[in-house]
Amino acid sequence: MSDSKLRDELCRFGRSLFERGLTPGSSGNMSVMLDDGGWLVTPTNASLGFLDPDRITRLDAHGRVLSGDAPTKEVPLHAALYQTRSTARAVVHLHSTHSVALSMLPDVDPRAALPPITPYYLMRCGRTALIPYYRPGDPAVAKAIKRLGGLYSSVLLANHGPVVAGDTLEAAVFATEELEESARLYLLLRGLNPRYLSPDQERDLAKTFKLSFPDHSH
Repeated sequence: MSDSKLRDELCRFGRSLFERGLTPGSSGNMSVMLDDGGWLVTPTNASLGFLDPDRITRLDAHGRVLSGDAPTKEVPLHAALYQTRSTARAVVHLHSTHSVALSMLPDVDPRAALPPITPYYLMRCGRTALIPYYRPGDPAVAKAIKRLGGLYSSVLLANHGPVVAGDTLEAAVFATEELEESARLYLLLRGLNPRYLSPDQERDLAKTFKLSFPDHSH
């Protein structure tokens, strides 16, 4: 896809996420890889609902700004996923309410922040890692993501929000939405002893759709 079409895609998906309340104000950021190894990323302090395609930041393969406004301070966060997941071509980071709420619960397994709640959660998000709180823009966040070794495409930043990689921008957006809805379902069902997918059902999904899940056993 051309540079101009990718800029339009960032604006289109950003507006959709904003208008549905998935990332309020000027929160959240998105990026997409280019064929030359550089990438496009949303600017700092920019509302995803009102992006200007001509002001979206273009970075080279080394993270240097080539054009556009100053980039989001979360560039290291995006770079960490690109560097550790060979299939990542786009990254979405939001402050969506239910995912943030989930990241604040005291009993969340950092290797599997959500149980196997629905087949589409597993198909689009796999398992979700939870990493500890770091201030926004702290380089330590990128280091924490790198320590995951590229095993996770979806990660929750404690008290902050989700960051999700995909092989296309559309896939990353859809997976982020699936994570948010799964977190919402989990919070609605908390304390009600819900029925989750069994290990056999997980294995059937993995076999049928050629999925690979990180091991979260002790």
